[in-house]
Order: sequence, then C-alpha cells, then structure tokens
Amino acid sequence: MFKRINEDLKTALLGDPAARNKLEVLLAYPGIHALWNHRIAHFLWTHGLKLPARLFSEWSRTLTGIEIHPGATIGRRFFIDHGMAVVIGETTVIGDDVMLYHDVTLGSRGFSQGKRHPTINNNVIIGSGARVLGNITIGEGCRIAANSVVTESLAAKTVEFFYQI
Repeated sequence: MFKRINEDLKTALLGDPAARNKLEVLLAYPGIHALWNHRIAHFLWTHGLKLPARLFSEWSRTLTGIEIHPGATIGRRFFIDHGMAVVIGETTVIGDDVMLYHDVTLGSRGFSQGKRHPTINNNVIIGSGARVLGNITIGEGCRIAANSVVTESLAAKTVEFFYQI
C-alpha cells in the first residue's frame, strides 16, 4: 500500500511542473485525494457493498470536485491535474500512465445496460474540457486536445484536435 501511495506522489511530481515536493502533493492535490478515495470505494463496490461505495464516492466528490464512479477501473500512475469537474463513468476502464486535465468527462451516450463508457489505454493524455463518450476505445499513446468531443474509437498514437471558434 505504501509503495502505491509513493508511486502516486511521484507521478504527480512528474506530471505537474508546479508540484514542489511530496508533502505539498499529499496535502493539496485533489486529484490524488480523489484517486485514493476511489480505491476505497472501488474495493467496497467489487465486494458487493454497493450503497456504502456510492456514499463514499459521493462524499469524495463533494470534497474534491472530482466524480469517479466506484465501478470504474483505473490503472497505475493515473494523474488528474487540477481536477475540478472531472467525471468518470461506471464502466470506464483506464490503463496505466494516463493523465487527465480539469473538466474532462469520460461518459456514456445512452442508457443501455453493460459497457457504455470509454476504455482509455496506456499513456494517454486528455486535455481540459474534453468529452470522451460511449463504449469506445482510445488507443495507446493518444493525445486528445482540450475541448475535443470524441465519440468514435481512436487508433494508437492518434492526436485528436478539435477547435471550436
């Protein structure tokens, strides 16, 4: 557990040039707090304690401004920079070494049962305000620009630009 916490702190230091030390990250980074709270909620969720998981998740959202459904699966070295208004849906799967900026939505496009949220592969960066919607796959190494709306799968190492004028 302590190795994983240390890894999370190092990831934040590498991902944010404004981060000065582990203590600052530990005390003042809501993305880290949301991730740690998600791990607790996800444990409860996967062990059949759905209501306590949802309540804990709701408390975390209120505290951090980041909403991660307890059913979402998140890999290692995940980092949310700034974080406010990030939403990660129930059936989202996030790989390793993924970075999200603030106001990102990993959401659904409908009300169907089953897998309805995106799968984000390893080494992906998703810019501020981006919306990645539906049961799609974002390939390894993709870069999604700020304010993009992605509704179709992207091949590995794609750079997706969308500028709204």
